Amino acid sequence: MAQKVHLTIAVADYPHTAAVLDGRIPIEGVEAEFVRVVPQIAAFRLMVRQVEFDVCELAPTTYIIARALGAPFVALPIFVMRRFHHGGLLVRPDANIRTPRDLEGKKVGVRAYSVTTGVWTRGILIDDYGVDSSKVTWVVDDEEHITHMRLPPNVVHAPAGRSLVDMMADGELAAAFDGNAGIGRAGDPAGGWRQVKADYPELFPNAEELEAAWYRRTGIYPMHGTIVVKDSILAEHPRVARALFDAFTQAKTEWLAQLHSGAADTVADRKYRALARIVGGDPLPYGMKANLPTISALEDTAFKQNLIPARLPIERTFFDPETL
Repeated sequence: MAQKVHLTIAVADYPHTAAVLDGRIPIEGVEAEFVRVVPQIAAFRLMVRQVEFDVCELAPTTYIIARALGAPFVALPIFVMRRFHHGGLLVRPDANIRTPRDLEGKKVGVRAYSVTTGVWTRGILIDDYGVDSSKVTWVVDDEEHITHMRLPPNVVHAPAGRSLVDMMADGELAAAFDGNAGIGRAGDPAGGWRQVKADYPELFPNAEELEAAWYRRTGIYPMHGTIVVKDSILAEHPRVARALFDAFTQAKTEWLAQLHSGAADTVADRKYRALARIVGGDPLPYGMKANLPTISALEDTAFKQNLIPARLPIERTFFDPETL
């Protein structure tokens, strides 16, 4: 019997990954050492800065930047988190922002310039609404995952001791992202954050309607988490890619049956059940074929936003396990 490949794996525990992480579904030929990192964002930084794990879930924008700058790991088309991005950009009522182009000349808060939520939303603003992103001052109050990336000149850090929450409240920002991408990271999420949401209206109040129409028109379904593997592992053991893909696909397939039967009913399950009404029966499609429009769109918008120095060919960006 061939010796199994030992791999350290840092992937968040979702309803659709749980069966792999708890060992119910084995990864063929792999002796898996699952490393729990909470929050997963800490694993992102360990991976892009120290290549800490053999296999790791990464934010896709962070991954594309890292790969463009020579990171020694490659993504598999396993996308473990998805959402749309017309919602979540809040504006001050007194900022005179009535259309997306009114953001030009103003300051907008986002946790970090490369945060995936911000990248997808800016892409929509640029491509669909004609916003010149270079005319918006993007104010950040956190560090980028990839510390050596070069930021455009219209990205500035919040003053020392100031947060995006404070700056928004004091009128120093005209708009800001909500949730973990911006001003949702401070205060009591069970109380204070609801009040913040009440204080600041959405740029797109009919976001869900716009998202469904946008998906029907473009076929783009933004991903938020992809799984990367060290180049050295795949060079020596290329079949690890297929083994990972098959295990996570099986776990998702079993979860989908529970999702559509109603047996799976957590907050995350309800989120994906709602998304399935827009994108079809599988709200977490894996594989290259189903995701080419989305992968291409993310690479394109990352280039337009000066996050990567050059466009990357797909074959350099993703390792397709289904071709093995």
